[in-house]
Amino acid sequence: MAIITMSDGTNLFYKDWGPKDAQPVMFHHGWPLSSDDWDGQMLFFLSAGYRVIAHDRRGHGRSDQTDAGNEMDTYAADVASIVTALDLHDVVHIGHSTGGGEVTRYAARAEGGRVARAILIGAVPPLMVRSALNPDGIPMAVFDGFREALSTNRAEFYKSIPSGPFYGFNREGAHISQGLIDNWWRQGMAGGAKAQFDCIRAFSETDFTDDLEAITVPVLILHGEDDQIVPIGNSARKAIGLVRDGTLKTYPGLSHGLFATHPDVVNADLLAFARS
Repeated sequence: MAIITMSDGTNLFYKDWGPKDAQPVMFHHGWPLSSDDWDGQMLFFLSAGYRVIAHDRRGHGRSDQTDAGNEMDTYAADVASIVTALDLHDVVHIGHSTGGGEVTRYAARAEGGRVARAILIGAVPPLMVRSALNPDGIPMAVFDGFREALSTNRAEFYKSIPSGPFYGFNREGAHISQGLIDNWWRQGMAGGAKAQFDCIRAFSETDFTDDLEAITVPVLILHGEDDQIVPIGNSARKAIGLVRDGTLKTYPGLSHGLFATHPDVVNADLLAFARS
């Protein structure tokens, strides 16, 4: 396996396909998944002539099952370590959900010349949880429920999410893919329960407002209008007002997992922005 070791000794698994002199596209997965969630997009960009890279976040997939460092500052530092180790420049970073938060924090702090563009899909910024500064956010009780379900019966919890709201399979008339459900469960169960438990706080309570404002490269924000996991009104519609050079595109009726259920639609928009 391809492994890069972080400064604290944590080993992170990564994929690196395509010509090493081609422009890199780096993918950042959502909770509680792995780089495998991006296989379709990686093959698509590879066929378009790009170098494609994706890693399993610490505690997820094939990376070490860490019991520390499962928060956004460390996630962003891990990305920086991978970028440095592979000597990547002019990278298009694409992040989904929690991975969109990771991209946001990394891009706000990255060395000059490392980031060309940032794409956030169904992403958690600027802030998910309800607070005095975010009164229309999601109540903390929802995330406490996630933690309780993970602790009590992670395997069952990881069946209910993809079978229902993640891909919109709980909507009337939905075209249900058992393969997507099974693959989501497989990825989730491969990771470490402690890291995934900690990551709930990372994706729900981290405030990315300052990060969004600090990003200097063009940002594309894509979001399904029927996203039941990261509601569009509390995320994309706020984030677009915080970035300096942003484009927002929304998809009526599409879910949180829109790039998996509708790859032909989303991939075309990703490629067009990468080439712009």
